[in-house]
Amino acid sequence: MSQRSGQEDPERYLFVDRAVVYNPATQADWTAKKLVWVPSERHGFEAASIKEERGEEVMVELSENGKKVLISKDDIQKMNPPKFSKVEDMAELTCLNEASVLYNLKDRYYSGLIYTYSGLFCVVINPYKNLPIYSENIIEMYRGKKRHEIPPHIYAISESAYRCMLQDREDQSILCTGESGAGKTENTKKVIQYLAYVASSHKGRKDHNIPPDSPKAFKLQAILTLTWLCSGLFAQGELERQLLQANPILESFGNAKTVKNDNSSRFGKFIRINFDVAGYIVGANIETYLLEKSRAIRQAKDERTFHIFYRLLAGAGEHLRTDLLLEGFNNYRFLSNGNLPIPGQQDKENFQETMEAMHIMGFTHEEIVCMLKVVSAVLQFGNIVFKKERNTDQASMPENTVAQKLCHLLGMNVMEFTRAILTPRIKVGRDYVQKAQTKEQADFAVEALAKATYERLFRWLVHRINKALDRTKRQGASFIGILDICFFLCLQLNSFEQLCINYTNEKLQQLFNHTMFVLEQEEYQREGIDWSFIDFGLDLQPCIELIERPNNPPGILALLDEECWFPKATDKTFVDKVLQEQGTHSKFQKPRQLKDKADFCIIHYAGKVDYKADEWLMKNMDPLNDNVATLLHQSTDKFVAELWKDVDRIVGLDQVAGMNETAFGAAYKTKKGMFRTVGQLYKEQLSKLMATLRNTNPNFVRCIIPNHEKRAGKLDPHLVLDQLRCNGVLEGIRICRQGFPNRIVFQEFRQRYEILTPNAIPKGFMDGKQACERMIQALELDCNLYRIGQSKIFFRAGVLAHLEEERDLKITDIIIYFQAVCRGYLARKSFAKKQQQLSALKVLQRNCAAYLKLRHWQWWRLFTKVKPLLQVTRQEEEMQAKDEELVKVKEKQSKVEGELVEMERKHQQLVEEKNILAEQLQAETELFAEAEEMRARLANKKQELEEILHDLESRLEEEEERSQGLQNEKKKMQSHIQDLEEQLDEEEGARQKLQLEKVSAEAKMKKYEEDILLLEDQNSKFIKEKKLLEDRINEVTSMLTEEEEKAKNLGKTRNKQEMMIAELEERLKKEEKTRQELEKAKRKLDGETSDFQDQIGELQAQIEELKGQLGKKEEEQQMIQARGEEEVSHKNNALKQVRELQAQLSELQEDLETEKQARGKAEKLKRDLSEELEALKTELEDTLDTTAAQQELRTKREQEVAELKKAIEEETKNHEAQIQDMRQRHAAALEELSEQLEQAKRFKANLEKTKQSQETANKELCAEVKSLQQAKGESEHKRKKLEGQLQEIMARAAEGEKAKGELVEKSHKLQTELDNVSALLEDAERKCIKTAKDVAGLESQLQDTQELLQEETRQKLNLSSRVRQLEEEKNALQEQQEEEEEARKNLEKQVLSLQAQLCESKKKLEDDVGTIEALEECKKKLQKELELSALRLEEKTIAFEKMEKTKTRLQQELDDLTVDLDHQRQIVSNLEKKQKKFDQMLAEEKNISARYAEERDRAEAEAREKETKALSLTRALDEALEAKDELERQNKQLRADMEDLMSSKDDVGKNVHELEKSKRTLEQQLEEMKTQLEELEDELQATEDAKLRLEVNMQALKAQYERDLQGRDEQSDDKKRALLKQVREMEAELEDERKQRALAVAAKKKLELDLKDVEGHIQGATKARDEAIKQLRKLQAQLKDYQRELEDTRASRDDIFSMAKENEKKLKSLEAEIVQLNEDLAASERGRRHAEQERDELQDDISNSTSGKSALLEEKRRLEARIAQLEEELDEEQGNMELLNDRFRKTALQVDSLTTELSAERSTAQKSENARQQLERQNKELRAKLGELEGAVKSRFKASITALEVKISQLEEQLEQEAKERAAANKLVRRSDKRLKEVCMQVEDERRHGDQYKEQLEKANSRMKQLKRQLEEAEEEATRANASRRKLQRELDDATEASEGLSREVHTLKNRLRRGGPISFSSSRSGRRQLQVEGTSLELLSDEELENKTTDSNANETQPTQPSQPTPE
Repeated sequence: MSQRSGQEDPERYLFVDRAVVYNPATQADWTAKKLVWVPSERHGFEAASIKEERGEEVMVELSENGKKVLISKDDIQKMNPPKFSKVEDMAELTCLNEASVLYNLKDRYYSGLIYTYSGLFCVVINPYKNLPIYSENIIEMYRGKKRHEIPPHIYAISESAYRCMLQDREDQSILCTGESGAGKTENTKKVIQYLAYVASSHKGRKDHNIPPDSPKAFKLQAILTLTWLCSGLFAQGELERQLLQANPILESFGNAKTVKNDNSSRFGKFIRINFDVAGYIVGANIETYLLEKSRAIRQAKDERTFHIFYRLLAGAGEHLRTDLLLEGFNNYRFLSNGNLPIPGQQDKENFQETMEAMHIMGFTHEEIVCMLKVVSAVLQFGNIVFKKERNTDQASMPENTVAQKLCHLLGMNVMEFTRAILTPRIKVGRDYVQKAQTKEQADFAVEALAKATYERLFRWLVHRINKALDRTKRQGASFIGILDICFFLCLQLNSFEQLCINYTNEKLQQLFNHTMFVLEQEEYQREGIDWSFIDFGLDLQPCIELIERPNNPPGILALLDEECWFPKATDKTFVDKVLQEQGTHSKFQKPRQLKDKADFCIIHYAGKVDYKADEWLMKNMDPLNDNVATLLHQSTDKFVAELWKDVDRIVGLDQVAGMNETAFGAAYKTKKGMFRTVGQLYKEQLSKLMATLRNTNPNFVRCIIPNHEKRAGKLDPHLVLDQLRCNGVLEGIRICRQGFPNRIVFQEFRQRYEILTPNAIPKGFMDGKQACERMIQALELDCNLYRIGQSKIFFRAGVLAHLEEERDLKITDIIIYFQAVCRGYLARKSFAKKQQQLSALKVLQRNCAAYLKLRHWQWWRLFTKVKPLLQVTRQEEEMQAKDEELVKVKEKQSKVEGELVEMERKHQQLVEEKNILAEQLQAETELFAEAEEMRARLANKKQELEEILHDLESRLEEEEERSQGLQNEKKKMQSHIQDLEEQLDEEEGARQKLQLEKVSAEAKMKKYEEDILLLEDQNSKFIKEKKLLEDRINEVTSMLTEEEEKAKNLGKTRNKQEMMIAELEERLKKEEKTRQELEKAKRKLDGETSDFQDQIGELQAQIEELKGQLGKKEEEQQMIQARGEEEVSHKNNALKQVRELQAQLSELQEDLETEKQARGKAEKLKRDLSEELEALKTELEDTLDTTAAQQELRTKREQEVAELKKAIEEETKNHEAQIQDMRQRHAAALEELSEQLEQAKRFKANLEKTKQSQETANKELCAEVKSLQQAKGESEHKRKKLEGQLQEIMARAAEGEKAKGELVEKSHKLQTELDNVSALLEDAERKCIKTAKDVAGLESQLQDTQELLQEETRQKLNLSSRVRQLEEEKNALQEQQEEEEEARKNLEKQVLSLQAQLCESKKKLEDDVGTIEALEECKKKLQKELELSALRLEEKTIAFEKMEKTKTRLQQELDDLTVDLDHQRQIVSNLEKKQKKFDQMLAEEKNISARYAEERDRAEAEAREKETKALSLTRALDEALEAKDELERQNKQLRADMEDLMSSKDDVGKNVHELEKSKRTLEQQLEEMKTQLEELEDELQATEDAKLRLEVNMQALKAQYERDLQGRDEQSDDKKRALLKQVREMEAELEDERKQRALAVAAKKKLELDLKDVEGHIQGATKARDEAIKQLRKLQAQLKDYQRELEDTRASRDDIFSMAKENEKKLKSLEAEIVQLNEDLAASERGRRHAEQERDELQDDISNSTSGKSALLEEKRRLEARIAQLEEELDEEQGNMELLNDRFRKTALQVDSLTTELSAERSTAQKSENARQQLERQNKELRAKLGELEGAVKSRFKASITALEVKISQLEEQLEQEAKERAAANKLVRRSDKRLKEVCMQVEDERRHGDQYKEQLEKANSRMKQLKRQLEEAEEEATRANASRRKLQRELDDATEASEGLSREVHTLKNRLRRGGPISFSSSRSGRRQLQVEGTSLELLSDEELENKTTDSNANETQPTQPSQPTPE
């Protein structure tokens, strides 16, 4: 696979084949068939052609199978033209709809193009195969390129983020989101890989070539990437390599195989890569979110747990397996599916590679082993088996071998572990109890521990990787963050984890919307451009508030946290509470599914999601067995103990309240506020992440999964569409198209694109906005394509790219023209050169030809031989000429010598003048150097003053912050006190309510008692009636004898009743027992209420006491704060003065050093000059006999020497004066410093005291606050308990009232029944005498039972269950009575009445049945009406949805039409531009043809001229030939004469002389003729050559001209044809466009009419909705106001906390300073002790050496004397130190000296200004002199003058620069003066406010007077010191020599003392002098410097080398 991918061309997977896209056949097909998109179940959308329209429906023919379908117009979506297929940026699509986006993505995906831009973000589809687009060559291709220059890629996104970070210095973030398996992790790795390659440092970069067959898969596992990176394909530096290795380690521990993805990240991560200013990687940091820890214990089918478990079991060696106690895959319960291999991966190899990555990351061997031990322990947790005991539910561990292994791995005791698991200790009240766990609870505890252990290991691993990647040495200037987090989830069963993930995605989508929509439109409004605010309906805040809102009403997470605190809370109570609180929320719904499948539904931005709230409380609390957790915290393994270090913050088994059997430990409680829920922690993490992302510039990458089968080349349309909708892709593109995404600043736009409009902007200054407007007008852009704001110009998408293309074309044209000019010039030059070579060749050829003709001619030979002899006769003439030349030369020489003498004289004068000028220049340079020094001093002083100012400002700010912090603390304390008071008031109110309720309860009790009394009265009445009845019965006993037989029958019944009575008595006894128990409980409750009342009273007393204490503490705190502020201000002033004085001291020391250097230089100059003087004197003595000029020179030099001496003396005087000033300043500064130091020490002591007091007060306050909080918590707890009890009492009272009412009714019934019985008895008096007795007995028993019942009711007012039992008993009695009545046949009347009642009840029942039937009929009617109304509602909602769909469709079509219109306008404008360009080209062609015509005419004229010249030259040639012929004839005649003469020589020998003369003349004539001939021949040849050249040129020009003409004609014809063709095409296109526009306008009108109709229909439906929306908006506005108030309060609270933290930090820093000062003090004391020890050692050595030689005794005496002297000198030094300390104390309040210093500085600045003016005057004078010199010397010495002029100009420039710098320095000095004045004003204001310091000021004034006197004395001493300066210098030299000698002696002494050798001393006088000198020099140093010097001197004494000679003062 890799080989094939290596051989494939990567461009195939990046670039689109445009030849296929721009196919005219497809375009014609599209236009002919009217293709559209229609919905399809299989393909999502399908292409179809419109056949006919039938109203609201359309008949379409499917392109795939030709099937005709009738579809609604609303379901049809437009199709883009074929030229837009496979478009790289979907924002360019003309028709933007779901179908077009899906088709484009699908088309690109099937072509192998997985990356596509979608507006501002990039869409990636997982290819599920290897693609060769991630090699180094591809990285190089994308490196440094812009986004529109290259095809879409993740590298392009990374490059743009990297470049934006470097250019804009803005942090970037890349957000990779998508479903599991979409490729988020792989794209994250690609981003890191790209950044590691591009931004690696130079040291790390090596040139490694990537082999062509590199295996790069898009969705490969992490290990392949690791091996690929480790194999050296990209060799980066150490940091980059570690950054690349971090991802594989995290994947090993955090990734797992799922059904969708073989390498799915089961956690979210945010990788932050830091870069320095140069753009190199300097560090990284990784944050993780929501690890799926439940995967560690169980997995679904065909899924794996985390990779590390399988890799460890497969790759561990034998030694490691034994160490980690590893077993087989199938032996672990937590590996649910056993060993499930991943295709294409080997776990063994991956384990080795993970280990290598850990070594690269710097993990030690011990750390790796510890990590693997924890992994093995997690597996062992699952193998622990618990069993249920037989008789009880208690769990037991039958076998503990697994527990032993686990405890061995985790460093625990086995017994303690088993005890902690099976019987953990739980706190019940104040005692600890061991509670036995059930099997389910034990299993749950073990699984929870395993999950927690693995989570903690993962967190430690991330922390360790961050530690390895952290580079604190190089801090990053900016960063790029890469977010890889799970996508929006909507599963079949959604739980707490899905809610957290969806909550995160809501936040991220809100960030995306905010970035794309809100910020964009706010920018438009800020810039004031014409823009109507568009609401895209993507406000996600309601949904986010539904989840995260803390209160009013609380959100889901807040409700979940609240439920976690309640003891009896369950998931059901949580769901009920959510429904109650959020039931009316717009984003909340009841579930669509059944209740067992879902509990509630949330409407997210991506759709509705049903959530099931099973075990949410458990997941949010994440409870653990705290007994085992403490064991792990106390583990012997340090690594495990480190993992469990935060054991205090877990939810334990402590304070368990009412555990349910179903939810194990659902009521686990926290440990006093330490516990934080999972929801809270995640919310905090998410808020931090969102804050980070908001501060960055986000880049969005949307990863899409094409199918769930992991098949390459397959795309499921519905799946992709769901993901696109969830990602908000379409809305993003729509915004990008409707808005103006590109913007550029005016200046940058002008600078970049002015080349396109060269003459649009006139010369001179013009405002940027006006210039841009003119440029836009010149560019002729459509007004819809841009907007001009206040500072920027905005463009629609694609306009800037078009301008960039135009700019590139313009630049290429210019460069081509420039190249053409250069090439033309070079061609012409080479042509001229070749022409010259041609002519030279012709001359050479001609000469060679002539030579070849003449070389064999005899006369030529004779001529060559005779020619040299002809020169002999001319020697005399030459000699004469030479003599004449000699004479002339001598004359010239004499003249030149005279001129030379004059020149030498003038040269000497000029040299003198030059020397004078050089001296002046020297003086000027010295002055300039002085001025420079002054300027430097001023600059230094200015800088120091600025630093002081900054210090003052910072201190002021710190003080303000401190005061603010203290005020905030005060406010906080006040608010806290107010809260406490409010709580007290609330508690008081609650107590009063309780008292009122108690009073009301007592009143009710009284009422009940009164009722009981009434009942008793009634009972007494009944007894009386019974007595009367008994009397009557006695009377009729005689009559009842007859009825004895009947009484026997009644006896039987009596026996039965007696049995019943016995049973009733037993029940009564039981009731009495229960009543006694209830009385006991009541007494207990009364006791508790009394205790509570006592406690409340005590609490009130405590609260009052605390209030009083708080008031006192507040007063004390205010006092302390006031003191602290005063002391802080004192301390700051003192420190300020100290720093100023130190700065002045350093300045003075620098001045002293400069003066010393200047003095040294002056002395050197003086010596040099004296040497020069002596040399000059010797020369003068040697050259006394020289000329007067030399004497003059000597006198001049003497004068110069005298002047120099004067200057040196003046300089020495100036130096002395300056030294005096410096010393005075130095002394004053020292005094000030000493006083300030003393005051600072006092302030420090006071501050320490106040600090201690404040600390104690703070501690007390904290303790009081804690106690108050504890008391408050306890009181709240008690209050809640009391409230619960009150509620119970109220409930019982209500039940009692109900029971009372029932009893009253029953008593009435009984009374009526008794009346009936009495009547019956009266009728049967005569017959039933015996039965009357039984009835009387029964009645008495009944009365007794009634009394008992009344007593029971009296006792059991609060127990409803007992009342019901009594009711049942009464019913039984009534039944018995009814049986008796039935037994009595004589009671027929009652039966009849009962029958009558029955008849009546039947009638009533029949009536009720009729009414019920009528009601049922009404109910049915109502149900039918309801159903009808529901149907109507559904129809209306369907119609409304259709309307909405049509509206949205029409809106989309309108948008598309507007986009098309803009596109057409752009095309028209482009056509107009092309027309204009064509006209311009035509005009240029005309100009070119005219130019060529002119050139042709010119060439013809030149040809004619050349022809005339050629004719004239031919004539001249003919004449020259004729002359030549004549000359040849004459020559022949002469030769003949010569022959005749030679023949007649003998005859005529006498006339030789004449012949010779004639011969000479003839020869001369011959030579002249020859020369003439040669010249004529040359001219002839030249004319011939010229003629030939002209003919050739003429022919070439004619041919070239004809060719050019033909070419031009052809080109013009072609261009004309092409342009005509283009014009015709454009006209056709224009006509088409017009037709289309007309059709579009008609369609638009039709659509508008339809829209109006639809709107008319909708208006009625939307009125009610609008009103509801208005109300909703009002409510939302109120909600937002409340939220803002809440946020403000939160912000204020956070500010207060931050201020408190800052104050604590400052306190800590002060403590650190105090500690440091104490350490310094201790160090000084140690040094003193060390010196004393050395002294003691010396004494001991001397005492020990007494037993030695006798010579040592004398040495010892001398040493003792020396030591005594040293001690005396030490005492003197201590005295001097005390004096210095006194002086330091005195100079504390010398602030006026600073002002004097300032005035002095100002005067020096004024002096420097005067000096500068003087220099300028001198400069002017010099310029005048130079002008005079120029006039004098210009004619002769131009070179030297020009050099001098250059130098002078340079000096002038330097002077000007110096003047500017001085002016700037003066400005800065003025500014600093102003700032100083302001600071002084502030100080004065503070002084005015501080009336407390008046007495101190008066004391300070008196001290100031004393100090002034001391200053005057010091000045006098300074004058005396100046007088004795020279003396002191000599003494200093002597002293230094003596000190050196003494130091040597001391050193030798010490060495000898150690060795025991002889000791010799020098005189004590020299040592004494040295110490005196040191004392005088030490007076100029501060305390710290004195200490340093003493320690240094000690160190120097101990060193064996000689100390350096100190420099004299």
